[in-house]
Amino acid sequence: MSAEHPSITRFRDEHQRRGGTGEIVILPDSVHTAALAAEALGCEVGAIANSLLFDADAHPVLVLTSGAHRVDTAHVRATIGGPELRRARPDFVRTHTGQVIGGVSPIGHPAPVPTYLDSWLGRHDVVWAAAGHPAAVFSTTYDELLELTGATPLDVARD
Repeated sequence: MSAEHPSITRFRDEHQRRGGTGEIVILPDSVHTAALAAEALGCEVGAIANSLLFDADAHPVLVLTSGAHRVDTAHVRATIGGPELRRARPDFVRTHTGQVIGGVSPIGHPAPVPTYLDSWLGRHDVVWAAAGHPAAVFSTTYDELLELTGATPLDVARD
C-alpha cells in the first residue's frame, strides 16, 4: 500500500480542523473533468463543485462552480466588482493554493482566498469537490461548503 500524497494529507487535516463531515475518496485514476468525476462517483455532473482559480490583477479569486456550468467571468466580475478575471496560470494556482490544477480544494490554501460558491450547487443533497489532488474528492453539502469556505453565494452563469 502506498503512502497518501502529502497534499491529500494536508487537505484531510484542514478538513478535520474545520469540522468537515464528508467522506474523502481517492479515485483509482485522475479525473480531469466534472463529467469523469461524476461518472466515477455515480452522481450528476451538476453535483461536482469545480474549483476554478482566477487571476484578478495578481490577486486570486476562487469560484466553486457546478460542473453543469461555465463561469461567465464578465457576469461574475460585474457582480463582485474588481478587475477582470483571467484564467490563472499553473504557477499562479500552485502559489496561491498549494495545489495543482485539477486538484484544487476549496480549503487549505497557504493564505485566505476570496471564494464564491455557485448557488446552483444548493440543488444537490450531496456535493463533491477536490480534496487537494486530482484523484481525490470529498463529499459535502452546499451549506457545509459555505461554512467550511466562508464563501459568498453567487450565480456564476447568466440566465
